[in-house]
Amino acid sequence: MIGQEVAEDGTSGVQRVNLEYARRPDGTLHVALGGEWKLGGGLPAPQGVLEEIARPPHPQRVMLETSVLAGWDSGLLTFLLAVVSRCTELGVEVDRHGLPEGVKQLLALATAVPARHARRRATPKPFLARVGDAAIGWRNGWRDTLAFIGEAFVSLLGLLTGKARFRRSDLLRALQDCGAQSLGIVALINLLVGIILAFVGAIELRNFGAQIYVAHLVGIGMLRDIAPIMTGIIVTGRTGASFTAELATMEANQEIDALKTLGIPPMDFLVLPRLLALSLMMPLLCLYADLVGITGGLVVSASMLGISPVQYLEETKRAVGLNHLFLGLFMSFVFGVLVALTGCMRGIRSGRSASAVGEATTSAVVTGIVNIVVATAIITVISYVLGI
Repeated sequence: MIGQEVAEDGTSGVQRVNLEYARRPDGTLHVALGGEWKLGGGLPAPQGVLEEIARPPHPQRVMLETSVLAGWDSGLLTFLLAVVSRCTELGVEVDRHGLPEGVKQLLALATAVPARHARRRATPKPFLARVGDAAIGWRNGWRDTLAFIGEAFVSLLGLLTGKARFRRSDLLRALQDCGAQSLGIVALINLLVGIILAFVGAIELRNFGAQIYVAHLVGIGMLRDIAPIMTGIIVTGRTGASFTAELATMEANQEIDALKTLGIPPMDFLVLPRLLALSLMMPLLCLYADLVGITGGLVVSASMLGISPVQYLEETKRAVGLNHLFLGLFMSFVFGVLVALTGCMRGIRSGRSASAVGEATTSAVVTGIVNIVVATAIITVISYVLGI
């Protein structure tokens, strides 16, 4: 007999818990547990058994026996888990056949998942490897973009030949979402931009007694660049993000796969109505923004510069021409196509998780704004070269 620990009830002196452990000649450490192994009954500490297991020479096997066990709860599991963990560290085999079935199952669950170790810091890749990965990612991104644009163009050709398959109700809903429901925010932003532009111009033009040219500044600025750009940015953050979130959620829920299974092209059914709606409504929203921005300049001119509304409108009519108007409308049409393609592409190409939907939406907004700025620079240079 190597060790024996007995715990008694403090009030009646009745023996409640018994722990005996002895090492046999064959190198087996026999651990016998008996009595009521429950919390609150003065359970023995596993320290004695752990020291015996660690004493050289280590036992070849630890055999657990509970043939005289009257009852148990998590206190027994805590004791046994400490013994099993110590045996695992020392490479000692544990014989659990003498344990109750419930105890064996709970021990198996407790020891099934290993302890989580601290993550090692990933070794940074060499500079050339990072450059290569970035180049491959850039190439794959452009390849997917060009493939999506090609599919959209084929779908548009199918529309012209009467082969496109989509519901008119989807097109009408997209028209309403892109057009009527965007009027409020478009009016607010462009009105404030017109007021700011007129206010900044008035401060400098007043020094030269040329306040009347505020109408030229606001009219040309709003029609050529500011109204299309501001409207495009607003639509990108509102409608483009909505397109992406909706399509990305459908991708996560495998609804797009269901359409493909039914033989319905997602490009026709999902992308084409949104592309048509935004392309048609953007020039109208831009024209609306032009009128609101000019109204903002009129408010500043009438309240600060003493210019009558009739005089302001006459100067605006004299300053702007159809070339300014059509250039702005053309830019807004291009912005509508870019925003629609970007939003739909990010949505359909997204992953199938909640985080992927958020990442796709963020990417759509950022990419859409960048596309608008780049397209503005290109169109501005071309118009300057052509003398428009």
